[in-house]
Amino acid sequence: MTTTLPIDAHVHLDTHPTHPSAVTAILTGTQAHIAHLGLEAADWTVVADNVLVLVRIDHEEPYWAQDAAKHLTAEGITVDITPRLQEAMDEEWTWANYPMPWCTRSEIREVSNEAQKIHDDIRHGQLLIHAHAHDGHTTVAVGTYLGRNGKSVYLHGENHLRQVADTFDSPAGAMLAFEKVHRADMRPGPAPLTDTERAAAEARTPLAPTAAKPEPTRPEPETVAAYLADAGDHDALLDTFLNTHGEWEKWRTWSDATTHAIHESQTLRIERVHEAHPRETAWTVAAYETPVSDRMWHLTATGTAPAPMLQTLLNHLADGDGWDTALGSPVDEKTVTAATKPLAGAGWKHSADGRWLRWTNASQDAGVQFDAFAAQQPNSPLATWTIWAGPTIDQPTWTITASPYTPAALLADLAENLAHGTGIRTHTPVKPTVHLTTTPTVPPPTATTAQPSRSR
Repeated sequence: MTTTLPIDAHVHLDTHPTHPSAVTAILTGTQAHIAHLGLEAADWTVVADNVLVLVRIDHEEPYWAQDAAKHLTAEGITVDITPRLQEAMDEEWTWANYPMPWCTRSEIREVSNEAQKIHDDIRHGQLLIHAHAHDGHTTVAVGTYLGRNGKSVYLHGENHLRQVADTFDSPAGAMLAFEKVHRADMRPGPAPLTDTERAAAEARTPLAPTAAKPEPTRPEPETVAAYLADAGDHDALLDTFLNTHGEWEKWRTWSDATTHAIHESQTLRIERVHEAHPRETAWTVAAYETPVSDRMWHLTATGTAPAPMLQTLLNHLADGDGWDTALGSPVDEKTVTAATKPLAGAGWKHSADGRWLRWTNASQDAGVQFDAFAAQQPNSPLATWTIWAGPTIDQPTWTITASPYTPAALLADLAENLAHGTGIRTHTPVKPTVHLTTTPTVPPPTATTAQPSRSR
């Protein structure tokens, strides 16, 4: 029985600093060159001294990085994987509106891997593209593999869907067949890069270490009114909620930009947009009377919404009897009174201005607004309820908005926290760190680097 001798090489795998799905490998050790050769053979790109990056147009980098880690470990090379990359490796996702819905997840990966090989052959100059066109649906192209007995191919599709649709014995025969079908639209050479290919090219540009920044003085946290509290870590709030409530199921989009959570009844859903502008919608809660009916009510919150307010929202959703997805009667005086009762009890000022009813605190930096006109327009984009804090309602620091049929009990919970709740206000210090950033140079499209156009 033979055993693998340990090799003095260490590979640190992490997510790319700017590209959503790409993976970086930092190599150390006296025999790092062994790992270096193995990764290059698997089409990892060198971007700095002993730093390589895996970038794919099918966004399957975590899967193939895990495959590379298994091979390196089997050879006696030490590999460590950061928690965030491990989470990406373990996470199951699928393409939205995939054109081949009959394919299993593994079959989808096989299709995209073949498309990746075509992309790499073009990028490395092994497949020369003679001409391209758009057939009204997608990009098509004709090209020839270089070298002895190189076959000519007809390509159909873009990015992770590109396939070899036909083969020819000679470039001349391929060009004649291509011209016969696409004479009016064909253009010489490869098509411009798609958005996906351009992003991949940017991720392969050189990486350089940035200077460490000194840690600023850490301010003492202070207890403040809930509406003045820090936003905190919204992603951590959602993760904690989902981890402690198994009746909710989570999935994320391939770009990792949005998390969706669906209650087991399939009548209540949460959408969390991770990179939303701080004052734009980062949370949407929507309720449905049945899994296939139209939306009954919805509530949104901006990325700057304080953590205590969001925690109140999630606590209410966690109560199976605390939310109502049945379509009730239009908002009336009784509903408004129930929703705003905590504000009246706290002595907030109540005023009327045409169609708007408003409640504001004594310092006039937080309030609730009810729009009577919007309340009678169930399908209107106007917000019936607006909970806010900041200089004025027209220049809020954060907002939570709700549609006409949002349960009064939920609104009352939020109003209670707005009037009486507390939270922590502080500033998260910047910890000194050395990380990798990209040098913004993108290679221009050429016969060996450009690929067919238009994003997915």
